Amino acid sequence: MKRALTIAGSDSGGGAGIQADLKTFMAFGVHGMTAVTALTAQNTVGVQGIFAVSPEFVRKQIESVMTDIGTDAAKTGMLSSEEIVRTVAEAVRTFRIPNLVVDPVMVAKSGDPLLAEDARRAIRDELLPLATVVTPNVFEAEALLERRIEDLDAMRDAARELKKFGCRWVVVKGGGLDIESRAVDVVCGGGEPVLLASPRLESRNTQGTGCTFASAVAAGLAKGVPPPEAIRRAKEYVSEAIRTGPPIGSGRGPANHLTGVTSKW
Repeated sequence: MKRALTIAGSDSGGGAGIQADLKTFMAFGVHGMTAVTALTAQNTVGVQGIFAVSPEFVRKQIESVMTDIGTDAAKTGMLSSEEIVRTVAEAVRTFRIPNLVVDPVMVAKSGDPLLAEDARRAIRDELLPLATVVTPNVFEAEALLERRIEDLDAMRDAARELKKFGCRWVVVKGGGLDIESRAVDVVCGGGEPVLLASPRLESRNTQGTGCTFASAVAAGLAKGVPPPEAIRRAKEYVSEAIRTGPPIGSGRGPANHLTGVTSKW
């Protein structure tokens, strides 16, 4: 069985963070492991509290996994502070962690901030050069590049510019923009950017979809799937997970991480 490590925050509501990551890894048949960077008191309505884990203990968790089990891929999510970002980057280099997917989580779906401002530059300068795939949404790409992204051409330009920081592949997710009633992502690798489009779904079950997408990409990479195909399959999985999301909670509910998985009951 292939292995994947998530380095991210915990969501007590179960729809995002390491909980979403582990569900996604399991759905793709990959053994999931965790290095928890923060605890959140969180539900479908918002984030009520954040308790950061010390950078030293974040590294200790990564060390424990890598010196015994190892991993075939890893993804980062909520890193919360500059110190944790730099600690994670150092651990990725030290343990030569392969197939790194960086999801630059900055704001929860509820609008609550999850990343200190001084950590944005550290993500751009320290983590992006180590990444196989980077998966910002439009708003995260705006924060990393410090400029507005308002249409498809600007998304293409942003993907090209983010790739210059050293990552192999960039996916600028356009779900936050209404482009001809489609959810359009821009994928930039070796050549000109290409578009991945799916019908726009009217659903409130979108909590944790960024975490889920990045974890699905990491699972594909862990299993040896080339990045363009891993990205395509991840988008299909997330679209179906949103479409079949269960009515849980009174706010933005979770996606259905079990989509495509046959029940034993």
